[in-house]
Amino acid sequence: MSKDLYKRGEEIRNEVLGEAYVKNSAAVTDEFSEPMRAFAIRNLWGDVWDRPGLDRRMRSMINLAMLAAMDRPAELKVHLRGALNNGVSRDEIREIFLQVALYCGVPTGSDATRIARVFFAEYDAEQGKA
Repeated sequence: MSKDLYKRGEEIRNEVLGEAYVKNSAAVTDEFSEPMRAFAIRNLWGDVWDRPGLDRRMRSMINLAMLAAMDRPAELKVHLRGALNNGVSRDEIREIFLQVALYCGVPTGSDATRIARVFFAEYDAEQGKA
């Protein structure tokens, strides 16, 4: 079962984050970080992200709110990509961060908005939209 979770996790991770991101992530993984990467692929992507209770779009929206609230900028950037790939619009992302600002404080919402603005510029350049 563990091997199946890993395989399914890799499939979902590729679909959500994109093959280029996943390939780059694997390339920078070393002996020390591989167990954490494998754990996340099996449990996070292969199990929880594959559950039927929420669709990927909703999971992405929840992740953006939680990661912003927890002040996790590196993971927030990763999940901004996933959110776009899962059909979350930039307008919806803006609203999520306004909600975060209301409940977690304006500095938290502002930081998330800044991270998203920089990410969108990078993403657009990647996509040839700049």
